[in-house]
Amino acid sequence: MKEAKDKQTNIKQLSPSDWIDYELIDCGLFEKLERFGDFIIRRPEPQAVWKKALSEEEWQRLANASFSRDKSHPEKGAWQQKANMPDRWNISYKYDQMHLRFRLALTAFKHVGIFPEQAENWKFIYEQLKAKTPGSKVLNLFAYTGGASLAAKAAGADVTHVDSVKQVIQWSRENMESSGLQDIRWVVEDALKFVKREVKRGNKYAGIILDPPAYGRGPDGEKWVLEEQIDELISLCAELLEKKDSFLILNLYSMGLSVMIAETLIKQYFKQEISTEMGELYVLDKHQHALPLGTFYRFTT
Repeated sequence: MKEAKDKQTNIKQLSPSDWIDYELIDCGLFEKLERFGDFIIRRPEPQAVWKKALSEEEWQRLANASFSRDKSHPEKGAWQQKANMPDRWNISYKYDQMHLRFRLALTAFKHVGIFPEQAENWKFIYEQLKAKTPGSKVLNLFAYTGGASLAAKAAGADVTHVDSVKQVIQWSRENMESSGLQDIRWVVEDALKFVKREVKRGNKYAGIILDPPAYGRGPDGEKWVLEEQIDELISLCAELLEKKDSFLILNLYSMGLSVMIAETLIKQYFKQEISTEMGELYVLDKHQHALPLGTFYRFTT
């Protein structure tokens, strides 16, 4: 783990390292060139505002697949694939006794099924839970394809995985089975609805992971707008989290939402003594470009 720390503000920058199956080769001019296992892909990256280190010819030669946006639908696009590029493939991630395996795919939204910068949070989750009694309850909201859920389960936790998209839940299940794990509880539901019900039931969790998108839709058309609903969600999570010997992780991907916003939200509702870490998640490419990929705030009680 590469780490820098501002002693006055406790702001950290965390970057995954020693991951054999992933590397950021180059980034710049609003694109990034990444290797996932045996294949290299090229896709848009709005934060890469600097120049590329490699030439356009080198990018074209290296990339097995390249993503182009649809001008009529800026959130979607299409992949141009070389003959040797499959639609689906697998990669592995290992840390300590945690051995995870992920199925990747080229999606219409440029994503491939994993956010590599989150590996630093997977380590944190694993380390927190490894020290607890097996069966500690963990809630993963907006859980996507389940990297955090797998890390928690690998450490022996009782995991509830919530996402609003049924197909993504199935993808997560495949990742669980490929990783040799079992018995994650899958919930296809709007995250805010689920949390409200859990509060009414009086349920408690030793760990809560929140990875909310800027915008989203629940399975019944529920609208999620981060800036409008994150305050309510955090207030409910404060009722669900155990007061002692627990942890919470909040990731924010929306450009313009600083880590100080996350800190203010958390401290408004969590009044007990907490040990905090906050800052940016980033990936360092082979030419020493540091690409920021979101902010995080996490604490233990």
